[in-house]
Amino acid sequence: MQKQNGEKLRSGGFSFAFTPPSFKVPSAPAELAIDKVAGAKDSSSIVTDVSSTERRENNHLFTFPGARPDLQSQWRDMEWTEEQKKSLMKTVSSYKPSSGEVTQAQVLLLGPVGSGKSSFISSVQSVFNGRVTNRAMVGSSSTSFTKKLQSFNIHGQNKEDPTGLVLCDMVGLGGGGMTGLTLHDIMSVIKGHAPEGHKFSPDQPVRSETVGYVKRPSLKDKIHCVAFVVDASKILTYPKGLSTTFQQLREHISDLGVHQVALLTHIDQICSETYKDVTHVYKSRVIQDMMGKAAALLGMSTSYIIPVRNYSSQLDLDVNTDVLLLSAVDHILQYADLYFQDNTPQNTGPKID
Repeated sequence: MQKQNGEKLRSGGFSFAFTPPSFKVPSAPAELAIDKVAGAKDSSSIVTDVSSTERRENNHLFTFPGARPDLQSQWRDMEWTEEQKKSLMKTVSSYKPSSGEVTQAQVLLLGPVGSGKSSFISSVQSVFNGRVTNRAMVGSSSTSFTKKLQSFNIHGQNKEDPTGLVLCDMVGLGGGGMTGLTLHDIMSVIKGHAPEGHKFSPDQPVRSETVGYVKRPSLKDKIHCVAFVVDASKILTYPKGLSTTFQQLREHISDLGVHQVALLTHIDQICSETYKDVTHVYKSRVIQDMMGKAAALLGMSTSYIIPVRNYSSQLDLDVNTDVLLLSAVDHILQYADLYFQDNTPQNTGPKID
């Protein structure tokens, strides 16, 4: 597909405008609107947008397919023990960015409305709190509760000192109307220009006049890794254009040298055995197949994707769910640290005794 200067590419309720070769703010911010809905009643993209799909699926709590036998062995090695949980908690708690310029890695969660971004943040916090909590407010599956840019410090085992990880939440892609999220705003967040608490609006994009705008962001202001979040129970019914949207986003983010991973949420809603026992996740053929479909949707290898089960209706922690969540965090931190390694000046001069 050729990209003309200023040409809009519409896909499944989202549209991007490209201004190659440099990324510039257009005179009309709405031209870059990711989920701009035009012609409110006659656009087929509205019929197949993310939120309308979710409304249809809300009539069914679970979407278990026909029974398929589990694999004999795990297709990814995972230890499901209390010792493994403690080891992962120690790893995450003691993490320090390899760059001396920053003390925390900032990770942006990005995905469709209702994919489980806020739930993941709350679930990770719950593991370290020792009980299920919902500090990151969670909305329904068809609406985005998060309206602004919010950063959450993940506190370690002593619940006082923050770890070296900050999870950043923002409004979801899609939602049946103008959520206010634009490609320009997403890139402004990643580049470190967007102020904490900025409320996204198509009429008020992040710009130099924005209150709190960071004109010269330092390394600590920037996003160091992007984690895409997709719902396993909706992979097959997401609008086709969403794949184009993800891949366009990934191209722009890659141009900034920011590494990307992905979380596959709601795995317990597609596999009955995993619903009963999360340790079946890496033996499940259904989840393995869905990982491949998620990889195709996102345009990335399955090696970058981690399946997770968030705490939603549960009131008590489960050690196996904790292990899966902590392994996802460990995976994210590895790629965040690659960013620091790539952006830390190397001393290439002669060694001085």
